[in-house]
Amino acid sequence: MLALTELGQRLRQERESKGLSLEDLQKLTKIQKRYLLGIEEGNYEVMPGKFYVRAFIKQYCEAIGLDTDAIFEEYKSDIPSTQTEDIPQQLSRVRSRKEIPQHTKGVSKAYDYLPTVLVVAGVVVVGIIIWVIAQNIVSDQNKEQATQEAPSSEVQQSNTQEETNDKTAKNDNSKSEDDQSAADKKEKEKAEKEKAAKEKAEKEKKDSGKQEYKEVQKTGRSATYALSGTDAFNLEVTSTQADTWLDVKNGKGNAFFSSILKKGETKEFDLTKETEARVNIGYSPGVELKVNGKAVDLPFDSSKQVRQVVTIQYQPAEAQ
Repeated sequence: MLALTELGQRLRQERESKGLSLEDLQKLTKIQKRYLLGIEEGNYEVMPGKFYVRAFIKQYCEAIGLDTDAIFEEYKSDIPSTQTEDIPQQLSRVRSRKEIPQHTKGVSKAYDYLPTVLVVAGVVVVGIIIWVIAQNIVSDQNKEQATQEAPSSEVQQSNTQEETNDKTAKNDNSKSEDDQSAADKKEKEKAEKEKAAKEKAEKEKKDSGKQEYKEVQKTGRSATYALSGTDAFNLEVTSTQADTWLDVKNGKGNAFFSSILKKGETKEFDLTKETEARVNIGYSPGVELKVNGKAVDLPFDSSKQVRQVVTIQYQPAEAQ
C-alpha cells in the first residue's frame, strides 16, 4: 500500500469522522471507489488524467463538507497542475470507414429479398382470415340446428338458470350490506382525516400570514436568514434527486442530525426552543427546505453552488 500524502490523510480523517465508508462516498459523488482510494493514497496514476484528479478531489471535499478553495491552496503541492496536459486520445470516438465491420454488408443483401417475403406473408394472412370466416359460418349453422331440435332442453335450462339467479341475487344482497357497512366506515375515516387536514391547513395559513422569513446576510456559500412573527420553528429537509450529506446544529453547536439523507427521505426538526439553527447541505441539487410547512428557497443556485450553508436566526412572536 502506498504511503498517504498529507492531503490524503486529511481527507480520510474527515471522511471517517463523518462515519462514511468509501462505498458511501462513491454513492454521493458517483466516483468509482478505486479513484477515491487513489486520492487518499496519493496514487494519481490510477486516474484518467490530471484534470480528473483535480475534479475528483473537488467533489470529494464538497461531499464531506470541506472548503474546496482552502484545501486546494493548503495542499497545492500535493495536487497536480493541468496546464500542460493534453486531451486524452481515448476521448475521440470517430472511426474511419475502414474500421466499420464488414459483416454489415450482408444486411443490405437481406433487404433485397424483403419484398418477396412480405408478399408471401400477405398471402398466408389472407388465407388464415378466409379459413376463420368459414369456420364461424359452419359453427353458426350447427348452433341453429341444435336449437330447433331441442327446445324443451332450453326451457329446462332456463328454469334452472332462474333458480341460480335467485340464489345469486340473495348472496349479492348479503354481500352488498357488508360492503355498505365497510364503505360507511371508510367514508367516516376519510371525513375525519379531511377535517384534521383542513384544521392543520387553516392553522398553518394563519401562522404563515404573520410569519416573516427574510435574508440578513449572504457571503461565499453561506447565508443567514431571520425568522419572526411566529411562535413555532419547525424545519423540514427533503432530498428528491440523490443522497446528500446533511448536518443540522443549533447555535451552541449541538447536532440534531449529522449523516446521509437518502434520496426521497425527509427529516423534520422541532427547533422552537432554539434561537439559531445551522443547516449544512453537502449536495444541494434537489434539496427542499420548509419552515413551518412553508417552502423556502435555497440562497444560491444549486447548479453553481453544490454545497450550501443556511443559518436561521429565530425570534418568537411572544418575545417581540
